[in-house]
Amino acid sequence: MYGILLEENDMKLETSFNDKILEIIFESSYYGTVIVDSDGNIKFMSKNYCAFLGKEQSQVVGQHVTDVIENTRMHLVAQIGSKEIADLQFLKGTFVIANRIPILENGTIIGAIGTIIYRDLHEWKSMNDHIQDLLSEYNLYPPEPSKTNGARYSLDDLIGISSEIHNLKEKVMLLAKGNISVLIRGESGTGKEIIAHSIHQNSERSDKPFIKVNCGAIPMDLLESELFGYEEGSFTGAKRGGKPGKFQIADGGSIFLDEIGDMPQYLQVKLLRVLQEKEIEPVGATEPKKIDVRVIAATSRSLEELLDEGTFRKDLYYRINAVELYIPPLRERPEDISVIVKHLLKKVTARINKRVVPIDSNVMSLLEQYNWPGNVRELENVIEAAVHLTNNDNITADDLPEYIVRAEAKERGLKQIVEDTEIMVIEKHLKRFNFDKRKVAGVLGIGYSTLYEKMKKYGIKLYR
Repeated sequence: MYGILLEENDMKLETSFNDKILEIIFESSYYGTVIVDSDGNIKFMSKNYCAFLGKEQSQVVGQHVTDVIENTRMHLVAQIGSKEIADLQFLKGTFVIANRIPILENGTIIGAIGTIIYRDLHEWKSMNDHIQDLLSEYNLYPPEPSKTNGARYSLDDLIGISSEIHNLKEKVMLLAKGNISVLIRGESGTGKEIIAHSIHQNSERSDKPFIKVNCGAIPMDLLESELFGYEEGSFTGAKRGGKPGKFQIADGGSIFLDEIGDMPQYLQVKLLRVLQEKEIEPVGATEPKKIDVRVIAATSRSLEELLDEGTFRKDLYYRINAVELYIPPLRERPEDISVIVKHLLKKVTARINKRVVPIDSNVMSLLEQYNWPGNVRELENVIEAAVHLTNNDNITADDLPEYIVRAEAKERGLKQIVEDTEIMVIEKHLKRFNFDKRKVAGVLGIGYSTLYEKMKKYGIKLYR
C-alpha cells in the first residue's frame, strides 16, 4: 500500500514538473502562446500573452478565442488543419507576427497552438536590421542580379480571365517571334506598356535593349535629338562627341514609342525612314547610320481621326499598323475585375506590410458595377488608397472613394439600396460588439435567427 502511494506521489510530482517546464518554455520562448481546442475554445494562454491583451488567465480560459483575441484565425486553423506561419495580425493597435499550427492526434485535429513572435513590427525591424548587419559583416549577401534589358513586365502581369485577355496573350506570343512592327491600341490605363514589354521579352531580341519613349512627354524641340541623337557641334550647347539617340541605344533590340499620335509630322518622316530603310540620321550628321530596331508603337488616340485632320501621315500609318493589338477597356470585361482586385490587393499589402483579407462581396459588387474610365490604373489607385485608409483587416464601402459609391447608387433601385443599407448596418454592429451576434440582434431589434439568415444571404462572414 505504501509503495502504491509513493508511485502516485511520484506521478503527481512528474506531472507537476512537466507542467512547470511547459510553462517556463511558453513564457520565455515567445511573447505570447495560446492553445485552443477543436471548437476554438481557449485551453491555455501564457501569462505574457494575457498581459499583452490586458486580461487575466482566469478570465480567458474556456472563452472562445474570437471573444478574446481580435482578428484571430486560431479557430479556423483548429477546424481546417492548415498551419499559418509568420502571418501579420493586427492586434492591440499594431501588427504582430503570428504562427498558428494545428494539433493532431492519430490524424485527427484536436486543437491548435498559436504564438506571437514579435509584439510589434518595430521589434521585427530591429531583428531584421541586426541580421542585415551580420550578412554585410560576413559578406554573405547573395550576388546581385545582373542588369535587365530594360523590360520589366511580362504576360504574367496582364491579369484577366476573360476570353479577350486570353486571345490577346495568344496573339502576343505569336507576334513576338518575328520582327514586324506592332501597333497597340487601347484607352489610357489598360496595360499597353505591359504588352510592349511582353513582346520584347518573348522575342529573339530579349537579351538586347528595350527602350521606352513617351512621345507626348518630351518637349517637341527636344524630341528629335532624344530619338535620333546629334553630332558634336550640331547646335549651341551640344556635348563634345555628340550624343546617341534612343534608336541607337536600342540597336539590336526594341523601341517602344508610346503615344505615337503625339509625334510631330517632321519626325514622322524620319521614323518612316527607320522603318523602310533601317537607318537613322542624327541631328547635324552628314550621312545616315544603319540601325536594327524593332518598333512597337502604342496610342490611346484615334489615328484615323488624326489622318482626317491631316496631322498624321498615311504612309507611316500603314507601316506601323501592319499588325494591330487591341486591349479592351475594363468596363467591357467585368469578369476580370475580381481577379485583378485580388492581384492588386496582394501586391499592395505586401509592399506596405499590412494584412487585409479578401474584399467582401458587397464591396466587390461596387467595384464591378463602376465604369472605370481610368481602367486598371484607376483600379490600382483605388485599391491602394483603400488599403491605406482601412482601420481593420478588411475593406468596406467606407474605404472606397465617394465617387465610386455615388456612381453605383445612381443605378440602384430601392430594393438594392435597402439591402446595401442592411449590410452596412449589420457589419458596423458586428465590429462594435466583436461579432457577438446575440447582442447585435438585440440592438437591431430582430431575432437571432433572422440576423443569422441575413448574414448568410448577404455573404457576411459568420465569425471573426
